[in-house]
Amino acid sequence: MSQFVKGYVQSFLEGLKATLSASRDFEDGHYKSTPERGLRAYGRVYAGWAYGQTWYRNYGHLYSGRYPDLNSFLREEWEESFAMNWDANDLLTLLETWKSGDISLVRDGGDLQRSLMSIKARGLIMPCKTDLYFPPEDSEFEVSHCQGSARLVVIDSFWGHMAGGGANVEDHEFIGRVITKFMEE
Repeated sequence: MSQFVKGYVQSFLEGLKATLSASRDFEDGHYKSTPERGLRAYGRVYAGWAYGQTWYRNYGHLYSGRYPDLNSFLREEWEESFAMNWDANDLLTLLETWKSGDISLVRDGGDLQRSLMSIKARGLIMPCKTDLYFPPEDSEFEVSHCQGSARLVVIDSFWGHMAGGGANVEDHEFIGRVITKFMEE
C-alpha cells in the first residue's frame, strides 16, 4: 500500500474491522458458530467500495435484471457470499496484512521511492480508472519511480476494483489482450 494513501485505505479497513468485530455474534473472535450478522454487515460495507460510483449510477447492481433492486443485490450477492464463504477471523487477518503491506518497510527504512527504484523486474500495473482502493494516480506515482521497468495501463471501466476480477467480459478480454502483448515483448 502506498504511503500517501495509507491513512485513506486504513480508515476503510478499520471500518470493516469495526463492522465485523462489533457484531454481537462475533464474541471477541471466540465464536462457537459462524458470526453471520457480522459477516453480512461486512459484505454490505465492502460492496460500497468494490465498485465505482458510476457503476451504481448506471444500475450495475441490477445485473441486467438478475436483481430487482439494490437491497436484493446486497443481500444475495454480498451478504450471502461473506456469510457462507468466509471465516471472520480470517478476514481480520487479511485486513491486518493489507494494512501492513508496504514494501519500503521491509527494506529501505520506509523510503518508498527508493524501494520502487530498486525493482529490476518488468511490471505491468493495471488499475481501473474508477478503483476506490488503488486509483490510477497512485499507480502513476509508483510506476514513475520504477526506472522504466514498469508499464501503466489504466482499465477504462466503471466496474471499480471489480474490473480486474473477471466480473465482466469486456474488461476481462481487455486485460487478457494487454497481458498477452506485455508477455510477448
